[in-house]
Amino acid sequence: MTSTNRFTATTLSCAATLAMMLASTAATAADQPVIGLITKTETNPFFVKMKEGAAEAAKAKGAKLLSGAGKADGDNAGQITAMENMIGAGAKTILITPNDAKAIIPALKKAQEKGVMIIALDSPTDPQTATDALFATDNYKAGVLIGQYAKAALGGKPAKIATLDLFPGHPVGAQRHNGFLKGFGLTAPDASINNLGTAPEVVCMADSFGDRAKGQTAMENCLQKNPDINLVYSINEPAGAGAYNALQKAGKEKGVIIVSVDGGCDGIRDVTAGKIAATSQQYPLKMASMGVDAGVEYAKTGKKVSGYTDTGVTLIAKNPVAGVESKDVKTGMELCWGKK
Repeated sequence: MTSTNRFTATTLSCAATLAMMLASTAATAADQPVIGLITKTETNPFFVKMKEGAAEAAKAKGAKLLSGAGKADGDNAGQITAMENMIGAGAKTILITPNDAKAIIPALKKAQEKGVMIIALDSPTDPQTATDALFATDNYKAGVLIGQYAKAALGGKPAKIATLDLFPGHPVGAQRHNGFLKGFGLTAPDASINNLGTAPEVVCMADSFGDRAKGQTAMENCLQKNPDINLVYSINEPAGAGAYNALQKAGKEKGVIIVSVDGGCDGIRDVTAGKIAATSQQYPLKMASMGVDAGVEYAKTGKKVSGYTDTGVTLIAKNPVAGVESKDVKTGMELCWGKK
């Protein structure tokens, strides 16, 4: 063989090897599970932690994670656009915390018809069966726990309650609110009902959208309606913090019990400081990692998850009360999400 022929053969051999390597890399990329995560917003610490958990789980499982979010709570159109883009990029599993429990359903059905598995995280659709599965806190139980605590902490005093709710029609808002009423011993709708229960003891109901500033405004309005409020239920800790600000401004913060749901680090600090008496802690990182695991399994075996999986809830209180099981604030800080 001449030197020219040897050079040509060597070049062809290298080219063939490179082609094989590229083909192998492409095959590996094609086999890599692609999972989409769509949260309600990008800024809420709860969803920031959820995204972190999903990213860690995807890296550990060799999956590719695509992420997106609505521009604000209630932004259904933004979530639909994110989902369509993810499916176009090859996502076969979509994890979503729906902003609108009903309006998102047609888009979810369209995705499912294309073979995409849909898992709701944190918030169910309405009806819940519109997704393949739900990984979430038992929000009704979360409400029951803080209702039981509030009843005991009030010590037999007649209750004058303000509820700072989410916004109308949202399952999470209804379940927490109605669970609170149930835990307090008042007549309450069951967990399947998305309408807010009422009772004579509830002297003011207002929507806070889970926002600190809106929570403060809502509480100020409630105090104008009834200045003798002695118990506040808040949909989450930012709304509870807003309520505390309003009470402090009115010089009433020492005579009012505030209970809440979430278990973020800022919220646990407010429990430690006595601003919030107790909160039901939930676990977004667990929701996300379970969702990614299910997506990888679906990509590998075609097996879909189904039904509801409870990701746990724990009552955190600085001052425990008799008959209601709770964990202390130290435990709450160890398990909280957001900046510690």
